[in-house]
Formats: sequence, C-alpha cells, structure tokens
Amino acid sequence: MIDDSARGLSREYYSDDQIEGAIQTVFGVDTDLILDGTYLVAETATQIVGCGGWSKRKTLFGGDQFTSRDHTLLDPRLDPAKVRAFFVHPEFARIGIGRRILTMCETEAKSYGFHSIELMATLPGVPFYNSCGYREVSAFELGIGRNVKLELVRMSKEIDNSSS
Repeated sequence: MIDDSARGLSREYYSDDQIEGAIQTVFGVDTDLILDGTYLVAETATQIVGCGGWSKRKTLFGGDQFTSRDHTLLDPRLDPAKVRAFFVHPEFARIGIGRRILTMCETEAKSYGFHSIELMATLPGVPFYNSCGYREVSAFELGIGRNVKLELVRMSKEIDNSSS
C-alpha cells in the first residue's frame, strides 16, 4: 500500500527516479512505531487503505530501511512529538482518512504531555498538513541515490494543552 501511495499520489511533484529512490531508501514503516503502539491503520474489509503514526522518539522520518535513525526517547516537556509514515492508498485519497489518522495521532501525543508536534512532509503532503494547521518551518533536500534528491518540508504545530 505504501508503494502504491507513493507512486499514485506523488507523480505531480516528483520524478520516477525520485519516487522509486524514496521507496527504496526512505518510505516505509518504522517498526518502532508499531512496538510503541503509536502506528494506526485504516482498512476496508479486504485491504489497508491508509496508515500513519506518531512517535515519542527522535527520528523525524524514514522507515526501517532508512539508515539515519535515532531511537532515543523524547522529553514531552521540551521536545515535539513526531508525525511519521503517513500514506493513503490513491483510490481512497481525499476522503478524510489521513485527517482522521492525524487527529488521532495528535490526540494521543497530547495525552502523553507533548506541547507540539513536527513532521517532515513530502511535497504532495504539504497542502494537506497546511490545511490541518501545520506551518512550514524549512525546506530540506535529502540525497536518496546517485544524483537524486528528494525535496521535503519540515512542518510543525502547537498542541493546545490548556484543556488537559
């Protein structure tokens, strides 16, 4: 499903080389999210149609195959939680699945005491995250292979803990 999402929803933003390079080196599930119980999936009776999670660890992005990972736990009083590994199947895009998963992630992170949350968005994800209240912090280019770079955008959002 992750590969289908990347191939189906990224074509307007990235070249084939960028998409395939990202699938091989970055996009994927981080098993820390599963082990931590912070990874969510949306499914029909027959297939997974969306997934995403949040993390209380320092790694900002990248699945298990991504080599730059830091498993260190964050301090919710000082550090932002991380939104991670969001993908929606192209046939189920733009009907609210990603938004529901994101809302659940934000609610859970808030319940753990986090005051802010950040993520590294792909270019197709930037408009979605903007619509959910995230602000763009900085652009980033990730080398993913021979002369191939993937443009990403670091984004953040404050979590209102006043009602906690």
